[in-house]
Amino acid sequence: MLNKLIASILPIFPKSFIRIFANKYIAGETIDDAVRVVKELNSKNIMATIDVLGEDVFTKEEALSALNDCKNVLKTINEHNLNSNLSVKLTQLGLKIDFDFCYNNLKELLELAKSLNNFVRIDMEDSSTTDDTINLYEKLRKEYSNVGIVLQAYLKRTYKDAERIITFGPHFRLCKGIYNEDASIAYKKHDEINENYLKVLRFMLSNKAYVGIATHDDYLIMSSKKMIEELHLNNDEYEFQMLLGVKPELRDSLAKAGYRVRVYVPYGTHWYKYSLRRLKENPKMTGYIIKSIFFKG
Repeated sequence: MLNKLIASILPIFPKSFIRIFANKYIAGETIDDAVRVVKELNSKNIMATIDVLGEDVFTKEEALSALNDCKNVLKTINEHNLNSNLSVKLTQLGLKIDFDFCYNNLKELLELAKSLNNFVRIDMEDSSTTDDTINLYEKLRKEYSNVGIVLQAYLKRTYKDAERIITFGPHFRLCKGIYNEDASIAYKKHDEINENYLKVLRFMLSNKAYVGIATHDDYLIMSSKKMIEELHLNNDEYEFQMLLGVKPELRDSLAKAGYRVRVYVPYGTHWYKYSLRRLKENPKMTGYIIKSIFFKG
């Protein structure tokens, strides 16, 4: 309750105060900030995925500008020899403007990534975009192997989506989900979401899909480790993924134990809107960040 209360009143605080929260899990405003953070992670044998902040663009000019920013990320990763790939939101590339326009933008990005021997992850957004995102992914997987998708365990449809996607090129990130969806389409209880998460994860891993196990939940991480042992998986058949600034001790312990770990590293000038949405839609994150700011040890 306290986390939700704090998250709900964040917009009344000065932007400089919100920046304190944002600094914990956003690299900064420039690509140089992202490079610095990724180098620090790589020095700990931790991989990264870089995200240019911004979504829901409504003009083709904005979408093309975002496309150029994403291209710059791929070129910068290559230039600095970073162990990182790229994550993109389709609404940033024009999904809500025109499906084919977005498809062509992402195809152009994948061509560049392919030439640089890199990979692009399509982030999943709110439920209004789920069908288009999967359809676009299916279309692109026919041509490109260097693209993956995200599924959200709190959606009731996700197991069926996984069954569909497994047939044409499974390279998943599985997360709980952060958007505020209606109870008619989404599980709302913590235990229900966790149960579905593990059900979907078992299906993915049993069918030899590569999965980014994206969670900060201690129970899910422990259960995932047990599942990995049961299925006799090698380290190169999955990875753990976490957000920048959230539970870094857990992240580092996984890496030290020999697990593949990747951290989501967002950067850009749109940090304020992104921060408010993240904190309001995931009040637990507020608690993590407050604890990391005010408490040591």
